[in-house]
Order: sequence, then structure tokens, then C-alpha cells
Amino acid sequence: MTAPLPLVDLRAQFRSIDDEIMAAVRGVLESGHFVLGPETEAFERELAAHQQAAHAVGTSSGTSALHLALLAAGIGAGDEVITVPHTFVATVAAIEYAGATPVLVDVREDSFNMDPSLIEAAITSRTRAILPVHLYGQPADMAPIMEIARAYRLRVIEDACQAHGAEYDGRRVGAIGDIGCFSFYPGKNLGAYGEGGAVVTDDEELASTVRTLRHWGQTRRYIHELKGFNYRLEELQAAILRVKLRHLEDWTEARRAHAHRYDQLLAGVVPTPAELPYARHVYHVYAIRTAERERLERALAAEGVQTGVHYPVPVHLQPAWADLGHGPGSFPVAERVASEVLSLPMYPELPAHELERVAELVATAERAWQPA
Repeated sequence: MTAPLPLVDLRAQFRSIDDEIMAAVRGVLESGHFVLGPETEAFERELAAHQQAAHAVGTSSGTSALHLALLAAGIGAGDEVITVPHTFVATVAAIEYAGATPVLVDVREDSFNMDPSLIEAAITSRTRAILPVHLYGQPADMAPIMEIARAYRLRVIEDACQAHGAEYDGRRVGAIGDIGCFSFYPGKNLGAYGEGGAVVTDDEELASTVRTLRHWGQTRRYIHELKGFNYRLEELQAAILRVKLRHLEDWTEARRAHAHRYDQLLAGVVPTPAELPYARHVYHVYAIRTAERERLERALAAEGVQTGVHYPVPVHLQPAWADLGHGPGSFPVAERVASEVLSLPMYPELPAHELERVAELVATAERAWQPA
């Protein structure tokens, strides 16, 4: 019997860097310094350089990065922030954590990201920021978003939690708007062995405010200038992330090669992810679209292939966000995409023969269901 094929194989990645990781962990344990020490400082410098930003600030998660970015940008009670319904719920939750109101606009069919043509109609006298999401590793269309933001004097906060190293017209996402947010959840392209996140920015004042807020609002020990949080990145995770960051570009190119092979094998079978002309897609997720999602999930599972759905229910239709007041049909593209996307196995170490097997299983299943 064929061994099960996971959606993501974190053990395979660990085996490839085992010695480096264990040396980094041992270094932290022997140092006795576990919070906001030299590993965090070094990782922040290295991440800023990788993302082509002046500053990076480590946080406890991608969600806390979003929360602090919003607060540092001056977003609070009574403000509105424009974002999208097709995303993980943390995007919208962070806006509410800041005391603001999320205002949703639909996504584009080709990228699954924010449709810039819908932004201006959503702007009111209370709008203070736009929060695009670079979903699945695909950059949002930042040029028109930035143009609108400048015209209306709005902040732009990028949710780049799935887009480490992705580029828009040659610029790394996260450093295009005022501030960008990353997650290092284990399954991310740059994943910790636990939780972690970061913000990046070219604005020294924003970076300083985030540094203060993540550490209980302290500017020096026991002097609390702001009402802050315990949102610090741990030294162990920073040390692990420093090791992984050195490999990220190679891993990204492997993902891109896998995606292009999937594209070739699935051409004419199912809609595959588009890499738009402005984009360097980093394929955190390789999401096809199919009207037969549940049948295809079952068919692949029967052959030992794990799949995922990112995400099956848009935020506006989640029970927890019913108070936003949007029913079915409010954002038709997001709803249609959410009903059809299916993520296939995608990780740098994915064997070529397994990728080809997955593609063949998808093609066989889809062709069997097509009308004669």
C-alpha cells in the first residue's frame, strides 16, 4: 500500500536541517537568555534585510503582529479598516482587537485578493486604513491600492502572513505599504517550531511603537509609557527562524518549481493558481478550483493524499461575525471561491513522483465526472 502523502511535511524539512536547528537550540539553552535577547535582535535585522525593509520587530504570532501594526498606525475605536472576506479570520479579528470596524470588499477571480476597483465605494469619513491580504503567497495588486490610499490619506497595513518573500513588481510585499505583518506558524513558508510573527516597516516611529507595545508598553524596565501587551517573540523561535531564513529562498524556488509542474500537468483539467504579471507567487498554498470539491477530496483521500480547504467559509458568513450584517450573496466572488478551492500537497521536499501522482489522480477524477 502506498504511504499516505501529507498536505505539508514538516518532518521532512526538519530532517534536512537537523544539525543546524539542534545547534541553534543548544546555543539558546546554554545562553540562559530566553526572551528579547541577541537571537531576536539578529533575526530582526536579517528578516528586515530579506524583506527589503528598514525595520523588523518580532512578535508572538501573526495575529499579534496585525494587532500591533493597527495600533501603531493609530487605528482605534470609531475607525473603519477596509479588508476582504476571503482570508483567515485573524485578519478581521485583529481589526476588532484594535477597537475598529472591519469593512469588507470582494476579491478578484484571478488572484483571490482584494479587488481595488471596489475600494473607493467602501470609503467613508471614518475610514483610516486599507488592509490587503497577500493570500496563499500571491501578492495583492498594490499599485492601485497605494494610489487610493495616498489620495484619501489612508494607512496601508499589509497582511503578508502567507507571503514570505513574495514580490510585487520586484518589491517584497510587507514593505510596500506603511507596515507589513508576517506569521511564523509552523506550516508557513518560514515557520517556527511553535508560534511567532513579525512586522516590517521603513517607518522608524512605527517600528519603535510596535517594539514598545509588544513588551508591555515599556520604554525601559518597569517604566510603561503605553498600555501594551505580552506579544514578544521567544529566543528559541528566533534562533530557529534564523536557521530557516537562510534556506528560505531555496525552499521558495522549490515551491515555485512544484507549482509550475502542477500547472503543466493540470492544464485544461482544473483552474490552477494564476501568477499575475506583477507577481512573484511563493505558493504557501497551491489551491485549484473545482465544482466537485467534496468528491475530489474523497477520491484523493481514498488514495492516501491529504488535501486542505483554505478557507471553506468566508469571514462574513462565519457565525462569530454575523454581527457584521452580511448575508449570503454579499460578496459573490469570495463565496464562489470559498466553495471551490482545494489545496493540493505543497512543500519544498515534495517528491516529483508524488506530485505527478497527485496530478494524475486529479485529472482522472475530474475527467470521469465531466459530461460526455
